[in-house]
Amino acid sequence: MKQPTRWLTAALALVLGLALATATRDAAAADSPYQRGPDPTPASVAATRGPFATTQATVPAGNGFNGGYVYYPTDTSLGTWGAVAIVPGYSALFANEEAWMGPWLASFGFVVIGIETNSRTDGADARATQLLAALDYLTRTSPIRNRVDPNRLGVMGHSAGGAGTLLAALRRPTLKAAVGLAPGTPGNNLNMSTTQVPTMLLSGQNDGTVTPSYVQGIYNTLPAGVEHAWAELAGNDHLSFTRSNPTEMRLLIPWLKTFLDNDTRYTQFLCPLADSTGVSRYNATCPLVPPDGPTSPPTTTPPPTSTPPTSAPPTTSAPTTPPPSGAACTATYRTVNSWSGGFQGEVTVTAGTAAINGWTVRWNLSSGQSISQVWNGTLSTSGSTATVRNVSYNGSLAPGGTTSFGFLGSGTPANASPTCASP
Repeated sequence: MKQPTRWLTAALALVLGLALATATRDAAAADSPYQRGPDPTPASVAATRGPFATTQATVPAGNGFNGGYVYYPTDTSLGTWGAVAIVPGYSALFANEEAWMGPWLASFGFVVIGIETNSRTDGADARATQLLAALDYLTRTSPIRNRVDPNRLGVMGHSAGGAGTLLAALRRPTLKAAVGLAPGTPGNNLNMSTTQVPTMLLSGQNDGTVTPSYVQGIYNTLPAGVEHAWAELAGNDHLSFTRSNPTEMRLLIPWLKTFLDNDTRYTQFLCPLADSTGVSRYNATCPLVPPDGPTSPPTTTPPPTSTPPTSAPPTTSAPTTPPPSGAACTATYRTVNSWSGGFQGEVTVTAGTAAINGWTVRWNLSSGQSISQVWNGTLSTSGSTATVRNVSYNGSLAPGGTTSFGFLGSGTPANASPTCASP
């Protein structure tokens, strides 16, 4: 009877293991519906391959660009994937210089389309046009369009392709991420003051073509209300980004995970920089909050490094009072922090004496105020009125239960008097 006993023990272990795995997966999914893969570690982020098996296909010429290659996870059980389009630099071919990035990024849970340009001498403006055409092809007519989430798209490029990346972000503010690798066409300074897309710049310490001072000039134009980061890679030159570069990927993967997948498990590697090996300079607007994805509100001071606060005023908040008799919910506001030209606010929603399923908070913006990012809520504005509604995971509150959402605003902070209604 020993053998059946061993079988029974093994079966019970298998059942318990599956239950634990399901619970773990469900817990992770509760944080963000777009999270893909196990909890990251320093070793996993630095690995040359992620947890997903991948495949690739050739993209024919046409559709606004000269064809290229697409790389994607083979797993079809997790829903759609975020995607990034990559364009090479002036006179270069993606196949020669950036193709190494395709399977690497895809194995971490992204669809990657690397494009060849219509002409190898196309300028930054043309490269921007072709990047956006590639994303449209990928999400509308490509054979794998059903694997791609059209609402989670990013762009990336090197040199003139990096400049094209930044121009594409200016043209299409619905993009979720942009990454410029030694971006620029020196003599044509890029002004990013109107971008709405979270932007990472990577440059080489020894780059004599797109110099660190040139990249810093671009970085300084990025608006305080939009998340951005700049890393200078120690000892790297202009062509370092065209060869397998583990330091680059160790920074790039958390950035794409954070802003394409709204996966704040990865911000720990960027805020603060967890591994500075091979990085000679680093700046970021920590805590790097995805603009509209499920995430926890920041717990650290978030003033952008490009416009540091001159003072840290005390936190203020509206008076907290119990919900009026019969009120479905109430909302209270507090200023978490402020800096020159901007501030971070937080609103706490409290259910009344009965449970609610959905809530809507409204308040009037003061003169000169605007909101650039919201987390744990969905924002709409009409004139001076800001409206934030719950997202899928925080709309149901028990009697007296609370939830909160946060936002980044421009202008001078002022105590708001929000109202709450359900739904």
